Amino acid sequence: MAEKKSKQKVFTLLVEVGRNAGDGLPDEATGAALMCYASGVDEAEAVRETVAILKQADLAPLDVSGYGTLDERLAEGHDISEDEQALMDRALEENSVIVAQMTPFFDKVG
Repeated sequence: MAEKKSKQKVFTLLVEVGRNAGDGLPDEATGAALMCYASGVDEAEAVRETVAILKQADLAPLDVSGYGTLDERLAEGHDISEDEQALMDRALEENSVIVAQMTPFFDKVG
């Protein structure tokens, strides 16, 4: 039996989140940026799934920037590490959203 090729692709997304009760961010943080790898048949589906999962995790998504698929990023000359590719492969295998990095934002006053 021939293996059916998945129509799913993995998209690299940068999600900015604001504050929400129980979000797990440091107390002083004003929000965060999350680097995510999300599977979907297209980028719109990957964004919808990512936003839904982040909301379930008590995060408050404000903005999502898409950076394309692995092939698109390579074509643009992005340097992609083996670790990053492994996370993308995992997102595809599991049909999931993987948060690869979270960087909290802090407002410096005065």
